[in-house]
Amino acid sequence: MYFGAAATLLLFIGGLEARYFGKEIGALSQLQHGVRGRVFAVDSRTLYLHDLHYDGEGPAAFFYVGTSKSPSATGAIRLRDERGGSGPLRRYRGEGITLSLPDGKSLKDVNWFSIWCDEYAINFGSVDIPRSLEYPKPAKVGGLRGVHGVSSDPVVVVDAQTLLVPNFSYDGEAPDAKFWVGRGDKPSPQGIRIPDENGKESPLRKYDKKTIVLTLPGELTVFDIGHFAVWCEEFTVNFGHIPLPRASLANVPPSLKMLGVSPQSKLNCEVLYDELAFEVRWAVAGDSIVMQLVAKLEDGEYMSFGPSGVETKTQMVGGDPTVAWVNMTTLKGNAEDYYLDAKSQCAGVRGSCPDWRLGGEKANSVRLLNAALVNGYSIVTYQRPLRAADFLDKPIFTNTSQAIIWALGPLNSKLEVSYHHHFTKGDKFIEFGRPPVWNCPMPEGEDEHRAPAHRDVPTRPPVEEQTAIIKPNPVPTPRPVPKVEPWDIPAIQCYEPPDGVFYAQMGPTGGKQGYSAITGHVGWGISWYINGLLIPEINVVRGKKYTFVVEGGTDPDVPAKYHPFYITNDPVGGYLHKTDAEKKSIEIYAGVRRARNGDLTPTGVGRLCNWTPDNNGPEADEFPSFGAYQRSLTLVCEEGNPGVVTWIPDKNTPDTVYYQCFTHRYLGWKINVLDECDATEAEESRVVETVALPADLMGEESIQ
Repeated sequence: MYFGAAATLLLFIGGLEARYFGKEIGALSQLQHGVRGRVFAVDSRTLYLHDLHYDGEGPAAFFYVGTSKSPSATGAIRLRDERGGSGPLRRYRGEGITLSLPDGKSLKDVNWFSIWCDEYAINFGSVDIPRSLEYPKPAKVGGLRGVHGVSSDPVVVVDAQTLLVPNFSYDGEAPDAKFWVGRGDKPSPQGIRIPDENGKESPLRKYDKKTIVLTLPGELTVFDIGHFAVWCEEFTVNFGHIPLPRASLANVPPSLKMLGVSPQSKLNCEVLYDELAFEVRWAVAGDSIVMQLVAKLEDGEYMSFGPSGVETKTQMVGGDPTVAWVNMTTLKGNAEDYYLDAKSQCAGVRGSCPDWRLGGEKANSVRLLNAALVNGYSIVTYQRPLRAADFLDKPIFTNTSQAIIWALGPLNSKLEVSYHHHFTKGDKFIEFGRPPVWNCPMPEGEDEHRAPAHRDVPTRPPVEEQTAIIKPNPVPTPRPVPKVEPWDIPAIQCYEPPDGVFYAQMGPTGGKQGYSAITGHVGWGISWYINGLLIPEINVVRGKKYTFVVEGGTDPDVPAKYHPFYITNDPVGGYLHKTDAEKKSIEIYAGVRRARNGDLTPTGVGRLCNWTPDNNGPEADEFPSFGAYQRSLTLVCEEGNPGVVTWIPDKNTPDTVYYQCFTHRYLGWKINVLDECDATEAEESRVVETVALPADLMGEESIQ
């Protein structure tokens, strides 16, 4: 869905009339409850309903699209309303609203749109969507070429009021160069200056292959102009221009402003984590709130923000964050509604899980509006109701301050949160209903216009002044990030320790040089430590008995502290939550007990021991080696006994197996199984911490 400038926060659905709504599909049939209106295609996933009427009296009416030949419950797909709500429709009295199809669906996939009553299976009014529909889409025109180094790649007309100018260059030497549009196919002094990407009309500065987004001012659209140029206003000189042929632009999407959605300048903004320029911007729009998260993230990382688990203090558990990220390859944005049952990675229905896992697809109360990647900044704009839409949600208050939570971290292979390397520390409160205050850095030296950080806010400017674009902090194009070299963590050789006893405990993943760099997978902040080493490769020899003293936690009701140890041919782990089809190809060699009914129960369960970092010490990435990092850790153990897993690899054991966690994915690493062991290089065992093995556990078999 196109929302004007790539990083513009669009708010407040109003009654603005527009001449162009996109490609008209047709009028709604007037069957029940006063339904009428006209339906337009805005783009491949967006519908606009013009002059919509419905009396609101139906018991369970919803917006639907469907794949059947005519409206019916078969093949129907329910749409969220224009505010992101999932409840029955309210009354509409001649309004204009926009609706989005679910991710993965386009207008090419459906045959009809309807206002449908679930309770009585009645169509209140519908329109057919023809297969031949040519829905609006952006148009590419020519690239700029001219004097003073003016150049660009082909310009994209994103919508009727937005131009994307890729790789724009200009030497900045002219005294009065402006972005310029006008009638006809060539520029003249009778044209109109266009604000730059920062909303300014001052002479253009130097640009060096910068991609910029420009918004036509007021009600001006590409249908009113014939060219786009860089023009020296003082000396009336054309530095370079492109024509905008009317025929090639006839089917671009309308801007959302043309559909009655207007930007507001005085938005709220708060810095959450300055080092990565993590900011939250927001404005309340009726009974919903539109939020924008901005942060300097690496590919595969997320940013999250939302109400705390309790209103009076910052608490992760019970929280209701939205997790957002931009895929830096496809540039597709994501915004997922989460519930934090625990601080651990989602396993089944426990941990930090998307709402749809816990309450079905209808439990997602977040509506993605827009996403962009600008100068290395991930920018995601989304909408959610102020009220709690279901039992997994927390309300957002507009009459008082409330505690919030935020976090930044990597996604796992399922594109779900794994852990957080930065998060809320202490209690953090935000008053979402306050008068607009911009407590964030302003772009391009505009700090002199920055709103004060206290509550004595100046009177809101006149409506005509309320035109602003949400932009990231200006930074140069980031340098390529070098590949992270993993810490050199020595493997445990087949001759060490001589007694074949390993101590399996939990500890941190070690930042960018640790777990993720070693394995190529994203963990979730904790991993196995074997004999005090972070996920070392273990070399064993067939026919020898090995004993793993396991200290990964005993309480399955606390998923973040329950990590049964087992040995398997599966490089992922987390056997408990795999599907039956996935389990068919998995072998387990140690660490489970099989019941008479065939179910497997983990036996590698013991008290929890954690290698714990110093909260006041350096971050993991600041240590030059694992040895230096390991010396900063302290082993902290709970009361109780360890568990024991015994294992004798044999001729049927594969050459490579893995030690893993039974309940979570990606916590362990490799075991290399050898036919014989060359002990000529034997040296003292590197056991960092030993625990006396209880006599009554010495003989317990690992698979029973």
